[in-house]
Amino acid sequence: MGDLYALDFDGVLCDSCGETAISAVKAAKVRWPDLFVTVDSSLEDWIVDQMHIVLMTSDDHFTLPNYINGPCGLVKIASTVPKVRPVVETGYETLLLVRLLLEMRIPSLRKSSFIDICFHIMCKVAEGLTVEGILDNWFNIKPVIMEAWSENRDELVDLFGKVRDEWMEKDLATWVGANRLYPGVSDALKFASSQLYIVTTKQGRFADALLRELAGITIPPERIYGLGTGPKVEVLKKLQKQPEHQGLTLHFVEDRLATLKNVIKEPELDGWNLYLGDWGYNTQKEREEAATYSRIHLLQLSDFSKKLK
Repeated sequence: MGDLYALDFDGVLCDSCGETAISAVKAAKVRWPDLFVTVDSSLEDWIVDQMHIVLMTSDDHFTLPNYINGPCGLVKIASTVPKVRPVVETGYETLLLVRLLLEMRIPSLRKSSFIDICFHIMCKVAEGLTVEGILDNWFNIKPVIMEAWSENRDELVDLFGKVRDEWMEKDLATWVGANRLYPGVSDALKFASSQLYIVTTKQGRFADALLRELAGITIPPERIYGLGTGPKVEVLKKLQKQPEHQGLTLHFVEDRLATLKNVIKEPELDGWNLYLGDWGYNTQKEREEAATYSRIHLLQLSDFSKKLK
């Protein structure tokens, strides 16, 4: 009778690494201005670089440019791969990563011995926290630094959204230009014969704006489930229960292995076909782990575009 695709946004449809990293630095400077008093542009550029991923598809057809517009001008993007971006589930976490990366480079900025515990004991990195340490331990690190820095999730979410809104209002072209759709995605969305839904932790208005500006398409707001609409597992349950979706083959495409594992834990969602996009914000280690799950299909970008069409 047809197919329904629930699609993650960042890391599946759109590479937002550049914009997310720059917005995070902008927001972090608002949240913790005292920490940035002595920070120069080269250090800010390094932080942006650590949050960026250079994509190399299996066909080697797509790479990011060598430079993007950073908070202090052009930022050179290194050609080495995944940095800290794979740990991010929701955008506000990038503010925490900015501060964490800053304190990695300037230990004197650490305000609490509690943070030193995070750096030296909990993370089990004898000489201080590393990017690899963040990748391996973010699940444990995040609550520690949230408590140590007395941070509030909702306030960080609101600030991150406000910074993005201000950038869009001031210069929409450069905000859009700091994002890019993956090759083939625009046409695949335009000519898709399946029913499409966006299921993302990104605030819905930003996903909508990028789809309009980069793909030239408008997806009805009732088909965009963004931040604040509930956990993805609950959104999938809601979609499969809708009368108009009965009889459709259900597909969920995601770039975070942890999210797919959460779906597998829900017996109610056994009817969904699960895909991990290997072009997204995941690591080789995660892709190898995904291959051990019978329900998770590793998906290449070229095959993804063909499926939607």
